[in-house]
Amino acid sequence: MKPKFWNKGKIYLSKKDKVLKSIIDSYPNDYLSININYFHCLLNAIIGQQISVSAASAIKKRFFLLNKNINPTNILKVHNQSFKKVGLSKQKISYIRNIAFFFIENKKFTKNINKYSEIKIKEKLISIKGVGQWTVNMFLIFGLGRSNVLPKKDLGLLKAISLTYKINLPIEDKDLEKLFKRWTPYNTVATWYLWRSLDPIPVIY
Repeated sequence: MKPKFWNKGKIYLSKKDKVLKSIIDSYPNDYLSININYFHCLLNAIIGQQISVSAASAIKKRFFLLNKNINPTNILKVHNQSFKKVGLSKQKISYIRNIAFFFIENKKFTKNINKYSEIKIKEKLISIKGVGQWTVNMFLIFGLGRSNVLPKKDLGLLKAISLTYKINLPIEDKDLEKLFKRWTPYNTVATWYLWRSLDPIPVIY
């Protein structure tokens, strides 16, 4: 599902940032795809932790063939060996089970999560072992479709910023803050296009 703010964001950023405009113009028909299945979105983010987009994509395809209906109850019935066969580490298997338990035990919160503030969402999700700031940011972008998220610790984003704006790695906080202010209120759009400039396939969670 395409975010409602996407086209406005493209126009705004193209006016604000001529360097970014060239990337936006290179992908006229591409856009961020929101995953309204919050459980699946978080699982995708766990799978995507610290691996390439192409590697994550391959594992996700195999993972979602494990069961016709991937939900918190069913995922807890899957044996560890089956998870390992699709390419998941012992650690990620544990994180996936933790998320499943969280969804079962917090049904009211997970059902209405989009109604909560980002602070509350971060507070609740980070309480799950295996979910950190990066995973929460992926969920805010790809699950809830929040328009102004800049995942400052994402290695792909930092690499894209370095290549696009000729800034040496590691990028200093002050430089990231300048970009954040320039792209506000559409940091999510900027982030997605910078990712797109690196990968042959769009990032999906």
